[in-house]
Amino acid sequence: MELFHSAVRFFQEGGFFMYPISVVVVFGVAISVERWLFLNGARTSNRQAFGEILPLLQKGDYKAVLGLASSSSAPVARIVAAGVARLAHTQRRDDIEYAMEEGVMEALPRLEKRTQYLSTLANIAMLLGLLGTISGLISAFAAVANVNPAEKAAMLSASIAEAMNATAFGLSAAIPMLLVHTLLQTKTTEIISSLEMVGVKCLNILSDRHALAQQTRAAD
Repeated sequence: MELFHSAVRFFQEGGFFMYPISVVVVFGVAISVERWLFLNGARTSNRQAFGEILPLLQKGDYKAVLGLASSSSAPVARIVAAGVARLAHTQRRDDIEYAMEEGVMEALPRLEKRTQYLSTLANIAMLLGLLGTISGLISAFAAVANVNPAEKAAMLSASIAEAMNATAFGLSAAIPMLLVHTLLQTKTTEIISSLEMVGVKCLNILSDRHALAQQTRAAD
């Protein structure tokens, strides 16, 4: 309970700029939670979809691959489906690879969406804390200059508390957001790398099956 009262007093003594920093924190937390859940969900759905698609590719059941991709929200399913769909029009490896790369590019915006806002919000929190510090120092100098000596100590103490509390709160908000931003970027990069790896693996399977089919036709 004492910790709660200390936190309330800290907030109250921080002055006006504690409120906009709090709004920034709310947005930062909301974006962090949403992105973390989305990226974890995307990684899980990609693994499940690829686990279902790989046996179908190895068997050459391309129709089933396209059907599975049409009912799946996993990015990896759309990427593989793009390659399989292009296979129906051309057998060139480069063309199939370009189709899969296009699928990866289509998945990027959803994976990277809103993550960059966290670094912006962190900077805004730090700047608001700095602005609160400047405001508190201005009040401190005004207190020294414009009040009678008996009240100077109390006014100076309150103004300095406002300056220091705003700075502390701004930094306390910014540092976690920067850390979460880095974690989300790392997770996003891992997912993108896995999509590219899946694309290469599927491309190799399609190329191997095509080469095998050509050898079989030549032998016949």
